[in-house]
Amino acid sequence: MTDARERGDARRRVMVTGYGAVTPLGHSADETWTAMLAGRSGIDTVDAIDVTGLGVLIGGQVRGFTPSRYMPPTVSRRADPYAQYALAAALEACEHAGLVVDDRLAPRVAVIIGSGYGPVGSIYRAANTLRDKGPRAISPFTQVTTAMDSAAGEISMRLGTQGPSRAQSTACASGADAVGAGMRMISHGEADIVLAGGADACVTTVDLAGSGNARALSRRNDDPTAACRPFDAHRDGFVMSEGAAVLVLEAAEVADRRGATALAELTGYGASSDAHHWTAPHPEGRGACLAVEAALRDAGITGSDVDYINAHGTGTLLNDAIETAVLHKVLGDRVTRIPVSSTKSMTGHMIGAAGAVELVASIQVLRTGDVPPTINCDEPIDPDINFVPHQTQHHKQIRTALSNSFGFGGHNAALVVRAV
Repeated sequence: MTDARERGDARRRVMVTGYGAVTPLGHSADETWTAMLAGRSGIDTVDAIDVTGLGVLIGGQVRGFTPSRYMPPTVSRRADPYAQYALAAALEACEHAGLVVDDRLAPRVAVIIGSGYGPVGSIYRAANTLRDKGPRAISPFTQVTTAMDSAAGEISMRLGTQGPSRAQSTACASGADAVGAGMRMISHGEADIVLAGGADACVTTVDLAGSGNARALSRRNDDPTAACRPFDAHRDGFVMSEGAAVLVLEAAEVADRRGATALAELTGYGASSDAHHWTAPHPEGRGACLAVEAALRDAGITGSDVDYINAHGTGTLLNDAIETAVLHKVLGDRVTRIPVSSTKSMTGHMIGAAGAVELVASIQVLRTGDVPPTINCDEPIDPDINFVPHQTQHHKQIRTALSNSFGFGGHNAALVVRAV
């Protein structure tokens, strides 16, 4: 297949003009970024749910979140936490971008929110209510608020957007794929502005039990902040976390007309499937290679042009080893000369939100030159790669960043973003 550049098709440039985030590190993008630079972990013993009998007792919770700061009670009562986080992040993103969706803009503003698990808390509560109290106790909003598209719907209704609004679900790649889909909509003229990102709130008893029984999660219950150890020789699994991030993507000419400040340019997106296994990546990283190569090709660059990588870096035995091999294969010697960090070491794995949060971090790296660390990386599995262990590093001339997201089911996505 050929991309738009190879075919000679005209496509619009896509700028990021704002973003917002709700994570275990903070209730805004700035709070999250500050915590990342400080190397602070948002992982702790889970206390919002009953973990009795679980083998895994730790996670990355969004603590102290107050829905009334962002939405009226009529919304917070019906909306699952994942949709609440997404709405809060979208409102912050619009404020950051100076975006007000008026009648003129509304038909050309779209919303795409990715999620791996969706409103699972609401689904579980509805099932328990049906069991304990019977059909008459089920809310008439249940069929809406337990749907995967409920976050996108809440955002669209709150902001008054009239372009397409939809959900994207590709496991851990959902947030990155939502951003990539938004980029495509703008570059090919289907929308002028897209609110794109991801959200999940899956620190639940069922999800901890399931992923724990699959032996995918870290069991360092006695030392939560040291549990997520991407690229460390003693890693033992990922840490389930929750949160959201939403970015405002705009056609360059639309941002110019609005007088909006472009924070970065989104230049490349690639996606693929492993077609191999539900939970294990392809042993040769074929799908991941395809996604990264497609993103670089879409951006019109090669691996030698990449200055920073925000790795998928989950802290599982297979992912980290295979991702490292993929980076060597696609970037060659370049990967040994640039910083590669995993911010999941601090946030844990926010599943559908991860790719969006990590793209926000990548843009901050481009804007500041500060590279957040991979904490807990005491014994790197590849001593030739700078995994930015323990402490933030400052690097000059970081112009292009690559952000990777690889998920269960063999979903792979990669994004390329450039400084402006």
